[in-house]
Amino acid sequence: MILHLRTIALALAMAATWSVVARGDDYTAYSKTAESVTGDISFDDFGIAFANGESLAFSDLLGDHFVVDGQRVPASLYRVEEPADPVLLNGNALCGAGDVSYVASWSAGDGLSTVAVFTGSQPPRSSDEMCASYIFQD
Repeated sequence: MILHLRTIALALAMAATWSVVARGDDYTAYSKTAESVTGDISFDDFGIAFANGESLAFSDLLGDHFVVDGQRVPASLYRVEEPADPVLLNGNALCGAGDVSYVASWSAGDGLSTVAVFTGSQPPRSSDEMCASYIFQD
């Protein structure tokens, strides 16, 4: 019985640790669009969670560079597991022009990150193809 209780306690401790790890890195909404649409987010290689509890899971990391304003920069490009255009804060949709199928992130300067969303069946080649972008403080 004591061994069984220890096993349960260990499983609960591991579950609590996993929920912290699975949550990702927290980012504070910085741009006006981020403040009014996404709010603060949690973001990592597995997905993005928004202030209202909606989220998108990623199925693949497709690249570690991306073309932004004509320049190749360090970035992360993810394929969304189940494309969607979630309704977020103030009734605003993440994209508003169709289901988000790709998400990219890159540095927007000192302590800031851009998160851009894309529709379509083919991976985007540049920031010119985004349907929306948001800036967050790291």
